Amino acid sequence: MTYPLVPAGLPRMDLETFARAADMHPDLVLRLVALGLLDAVPDAAGRPCLAPSQLVVVARIQRLRAGFAVNYASVGLVIDLLDRVAELEAALRVRSRQTGG
Repeated sequence: MTYPLVPAGLPRMDLETFARAADMHPDLVLRLVALGLLDAVPDAAGRPCLAPSQLVVVARIQRLRAGFAVNYASVGLVIDLLDRVAELEAALRVRSRQTGG
């Protein structure tokens, strides 16, 4: 019995299609995957495929690079910190509503 590496029903883009949509060179997309900034899954032939939702991640990476002039390795840390700040702010809002403040 075999199982698909990419579950049916989940749209995926091959590397070249994704790179074109992101307006990036495929090698840069692979670098972002290697850095853990983008999620890719292998197709049946082992080639990386990316979900269209990863285009939003690319846009965020590009905004951070343009706005703060950080390198790609540092972008991961910045994204992690921004996500953590958003989580803490959300928790603070929930807590504030619960206490009536």
